[in-house]
Amino acid sequence: MTTRSLFATPIYQASLAGEKGFETFIDELHDACVAIAEEDEAGQAWAYNKGYLGYTSYASLNDLPQRDSLFADLKKKLDKHAAAFAKDLCFDLGAGKLVMDSFWINILEPGGQHTGHIHPHSVISGTIYVTIPPGASALKFEDPRLPMMMAAPNRLEGAPEALQPFVYVQPAPGTILLWESWLRHEVTPNQADEQRISISFNYAWR
Repeated sequence: MTTRSLFATPIYQASLAGEKGFETFIDELHDACVAIAEEDEAGQAWAYNKGYLGYTSYASLNDLPQRDSLFADLKKKLDKHAAAFAKDLCFDLGAGKLVMDSFWINILEPGGQHTGHIHPHSVISGTIYVTIPPGASALKFEDPRLPMMMAAPNRLEGAPEALQPFVYVQPAPGTILLWESWLRHEVTPNQADEQRISISFNYAWR
């Protein structure tokens, strides 16, 4: 007798930390994110109006690679990881290709969080982590089957990760996480005493 696992929910994880010049690159990214946040009044206003404790350029800027070559260099790195993940997913892209169509900065203040959400109209979504002080938020992934589990009992403590209803991933500076855009996820409250800085992105199929 066998039990088969079907309908996997892959999460891609990599890191830039082993690359040559990583420390300089990640420090410069930190400075660039902070500088843009200080200048982007529209992004500051959007975050304030939405009750986001921090800053995001999600709704205000769509030209990070044109603003700073650091982001252009980062995009090239991320494109390679997105292509690798698409291969792992066995995507048949046909005559189309994956295109990064949104790319934004997130700065989460102590106590801030980003509640559960998905990324509509995209195929692959992800985040690279720039500044992760001790106590900074994890990324929480939710089992997409939860709405259908009306009468299911809880899982045993210590159940395998693949059977957990929620999985928490604690990033470090340079960590890259990719997932399919339909997967619900959230950023848990930032318990650090400092800002948590990350850069998120979406890839569309065109």
